[in-house]
Amino acid sequence: MKLARPAGVPEHFAELGWRMRDVTVLAFLELACTGLYLVPRTRKAGAVLLTGYLGGAVATHVRIGDGVFPYPLLLGVALWGALYLRAELAT
Repeated sequence: MKLARPAGVPEHFAELGWRMRDVTVLAFLELACTGLYLVPRTRKAGAVLLTGYLGGAVATHVRIGDGVFPYPLLLGVALWGALYLRAELAT
């Protein structure tokens, strides 16, 4: 969504207080963290970095009073839950 920029996305990020050039940087940062999470050897580092990224998303939504903040919070819980389940299956 951040890179494709369908209709309405630039306006939404403007409401959140983000400039579109910053959103592009955030998109590549998110892709890099996700890439680390997908590689088994760097999965934990990716999870930590994605947690920080999602924490920033929660802070942004709380700051403007948007009710969407549970979504990144639940995504972070799912992220760590999947990491835990993979570790359990590997042993």
